[in-house]
Amino acid sequence: PGNGHFDVPESSTLPRPPLTMFTEDEQMVRDMARQWSNEVLRPLVREMDEEEKMRQSVLDGLFECGFMGMEIPEEFGGSSLNFTSACLVVEELSRVDPSVSIIVDIHNTLTNNAVQFWGSAALKQKWLPRLASDTISSFALSEAGSGSDAFAMKTVAELSPDASYYTLDGTKLWISNAKEAGVFLLFANANPSAGYKGITAFMIDAQCPGITIGPPEKKLGLRASSTCPVTLENVKVGKEDVLGEVGMGYKYCINILNEGRIGIAAQQVGIAKGCLDAAMPYMEERKQFGTSIGDFQVRNFEE
Repeated sequence: PGNGHFDVPESSTLPRPPLTMFTEDEQMVRDMARQWSNEVLRPLVREMDEEEKMRQSVLDGLFECGFMGMEIPEEFGGSSLNFTSACLVVEELSRVDPSVSIIVDIHNTLTNNAVQFWGSAALKQKWLPRLASDTISSFALSEAGSGSDAFAMKTVAELSPDASYYTLDGTKLWISNAKEAGVFLLFANANPSAGYKGITAFMIDAQCPGITIGPPEKKLGLRASSTCPVTLENVKVGKEDVLGEVGMGYKYCINILNEGRIGIAAQQVGIAKGCLDAAMPYMEERKQFGTSIGDFQVRNFEE
């Protein structure tokens, strides 16, 4: 244990360790996330929710704790941890505030991993150190007419006559982390005549001229997390900022969202645990008919 591997020979009759057994590294990062969430994050949750705004100190803390570069290799300033560690951090943050965990999930399981899997050496060198240290990312896929049918997007990327850059135009909707983002992993169609096979992924600096972030959506939950429209008007992006191959964005998207969904599942587990954290003490405090409601028969059924 400790490196994510157990060297058990094929012929061994020893039972394999259960999947629920975490490595020392996984336990360490889980405990660190739990401590930080309770000591630093919890006092700010209600205020951030009411103001519908993420505190900069919280964002800074996520980087300082190493939660934003968990699977990024150490050579790029990351922690070289595994995917399970990232999910454990998402789960622990969600027990206290899922608005914060959604930032960590999108950043780690979508953007960071996409750059690692398909980014060129130059793109990795450009973005991974920043993603691990100070730059929040946003995943820009959905549009008004392409939600569940994500590949019906209208955002286009036109190649320049000298083939040195692309010009992007279109509008993305419901984009998480949009206000806080320093970079967008954004999908646009570089060859609309090819349909979904023209979809291409770009790493776009949020400061590029022509990018406008609209007002956040008014939501019932995760209110401190910004969810905004992102409009691109005549945005120039160098061909070196294409992630992977032109026209392969749809495949990258399908693959990386599979990882992101596991992170969201970890978020839901964390939210459920947070509900129990709040409910269980109250069940002992609340008295009815001369006894705590935790002693009622229905509670004993659960045990």
